[in-house]
Amino acid sequence: MVGVLVPLGASAHGDVAAPPDRIALPAGFQPEGIAAGPGKVAFLGSRATGAIYRADLRTGEGQVINPGPGTPSLGMKTQGHRLYVAGGRGGDARIIDTRTGAVLRSFKLTTKTAFVNDVTVGADGAYLTDSTNPQLYRIPLDEDDAADVKTIPLSGDLVFQQGFNANGIAALPDGKSLIVIQSNTGKIFKVDAQTGVAKTIDLGGEVLTAGDGILLDGRTLYAVQNALNTVAVIELNEDATAGKVVKKLTDPRFDVPTTVAKSGQTLYLPNARFSTPPTPDTPYDIIAVQS
Repeated sequence: MVGVLVPLGASAHGDVAAPPDRIALPAGFQPEGIAAGPGKVAFLGSRATGAIYRADLRTGEGQVINPGPGTPSLGMKTQGHRLYVAGGRGGDARIIDTRTGAVLRSFKLTTKTAFVNDVTVGADGAYLTDSTNPQLYRIPLDEDDAADVKTIPLSGDLVFQQGFNANGIAALPDGKSLIVIQSNTGKIFKVDAQTGVAKTIDLGGEVLTAGDGILLDGRTLYAVQNALNTVAVIELNEDATAGKVVKKLTDPRFDVPTTVAKSGQTLYLPNARFSTPPTPDTPYDIIAVQS
């Protein structure tokens, strides 16, 4: 079924200001990834400069906390006060202190031409997708950990094709498995975090066209379909081998959203505006909607 997302409204009694349902970003920022927490904050990365922006979800105010390396900051996830950032065509990853914006550690993941697209935090490391090369990367969770990057070749049902391949990624709570979406086929896969062997998650014939960022909340998987201005809501079975698309959410304010974060019962999606030529003055924003 298709549902229209309802923007956050004012307080029922009018005595407490509701959080904003739209948060403006700096002009020309070109957002892509978003991560929420700890607390009522969200972090966004610029695909133009790699700058990191911290937004207060209660007030809509924010600031750039890291100017970026001049290469993209794409998918991101927080754990405690660490922000893990995928570096796109830079072929790298960074751990950033969410309080100060300082780079705690950086990793060169590959010397190949790459597009390191998204990241999730698992039990034994942060895992990153590469939309160009059929492999995942695992980096340590602690900036003081001397462990090196591990490259995990992808195999099984996830077969790379022309175009964008592995994109959004989420860690399953068993600590052993990941979910990965493949943009060009619209399929999702359960991937063994150690071996990289992938098995297709049966969606009963549903195809997640233009699949981008994903978010796992319990057994509910949110999958952003960027060019369709849609979020598919999928209920997975207990072992995440199958799922059902229970609804598709849209909003007239969406303008090619790419990724999704959740705080409380609210979803936050940055409008990447891929169809709008970017300029230093192009406006960008985050749209907040009820989950």
